[in-house]
Amino acid sequence: MHWYEKLNQYFPIEEMKSKEHMETLLQERSDIYHKDEGPLHVLMYAEFDYFVFIDYLFVSKDARGQGLGHKLLEKLKRKEKPIILEVEPVDYEDSDSEKRLRFYKREGFQHAQSIGYRRRSLATNEINQMEILYWTPSGESEEMIYEAMGKTYKQIHTYKDQEIYGSSYQPVEEVLTFQEDDDREDMLKDL
Repeated sequence: MHWYEKLNQYFPIEEMKSKEHMETLLQERSDIYHKDEGPLHVLMYAEFDYFVFIDYLFVSKDARGQGLGHKLLEKLKRKEKPIILEVEPVDYEDSDSEKRLRFYKREGFQHAQSIGYRRRSLATNEINQMEILYWTPSGESEEMIYEAMGKTYKQIHTYKDQEIYGSSYQPVEEVLTFQEDDDREDMLKDL
């Protein structure tokens, strides 16, 4: 099965880039956008100077529980850069979303508490809320993760979107929000 078909069967339509979008990134942004593929996995990621963004990580049901996902993440961790990814909020009726979150927690990833992420899907026209997870080798701040997510959104998610989809994703200012610690503390006091 083609790598795109594997991803397309596993990830929800609102999270998937089109095949054309991903192939364009692999061709035109090969300096930063990469595919690591094997018979039992597909890993799509962008590597920037100071961080790595995991776009898609798929491990075949046949290989789950055998450490393949761990090995793929370890390979990225050896780059000694923060690693960022997006996940859908846990849906307790979908055991995969819960398993995915447990897997990333075991791997040392944490939720970005300060970052909000809501994007309209070009495929469904619905607003999707996503959560940002990250792993850092040196305790980088959530503000740095937020800036890295903004860079990812502009250079990966919206790359040639008008040309490929016939319409554009929202600007980054509408999609990503960052809440300062002081704001969170004030909100908690008000509760």
